[in-house]
Formats: sequence, structure tokens, C-alpha cells
Amino acid sequence: MTTPLNEAERKYLKSQPLARLATVDASGAPQNSPVGAFLDEGSGDILIGGFAMGASRKFRNVRTNGHVALVVDDLVSSDPWTVRGLEIRGTAQAQEDVDPPMPSMSREVIRITPTWVSSWGVDPENPDRQTRRS
Repeated sequence: MTTPLNEAERKYLKSQPLARLATVDASGAPQNSPVGAFLDEGSGDILIGGFAMGASRKFRNVRTNGHVALVVDDLVSSDPWTVRGLEIRGTAQAQEDVDPPMPSMSREVIRITPTWVSSWGVDPENPDRQTRRS
């Protein structure tokens, strides 16, 4: 399977060490958390790992509501104002006893299967916003 991310988006995601994951708990309360995001090249999914992922609120939220949004962005320049970013919406699974994206992380991960992708400024050939469903 291939990722719904294009080459520029994959390269950008791999270059950014920090993302923000939005989840929703069983009562509908949102949570936005800084996370490390890693592309699984084989499946095209995004893996969210951590040092105690299984004990986290975001992990519990995904167990009850698998709809998530992940944003990776940065400020290239403040003069002129130049931003770039990637938003991925999709369905997530809270998985246990899996190989983590980095050896020092716990064996619980959140696996996101993208269903909607939007990027801006990540592709020098096409810097305008690109949005699509997968």
C-alpha cells in the first residue's frame, strides 16, 4: 500500500520532529497534544509514539473515538512571512505490544490511517495549499 502523502509531504513530515495531535474523549471534550509523528512507509500510516503512550489521555481518547487530526507546521521566515505545514485527518487505533517507532519509546502506539490531507508551502514546485481525500 502507498501513502496518500505525496513525495514533498512525506519528506516534510520526516524532517519535522514535533507535531500536534487532536483527539476527542468519550464525552466530546477535545485534547491537543504535542507528539512525535513517524511515517510508516510500508502502509502509509502515521505512527505516534511516546515514552508512556499507553498511560496517556490521548491513547485512551483514541480507544473511545478514533477520529483524529494531526498538524505539523513551522515558520520558515518572519520577514517575509513564510509558513509551511501539513494537516492529516484520519482514523486512529490505539495499539499495544507493537514495535515502537524509536527504540526508547513504549510498546504502545497510535496508528493513524489518513483519509484527508492538506499541505501548504512544503512543495517548492507547488507552494499553494493542496487538499485531497484518500
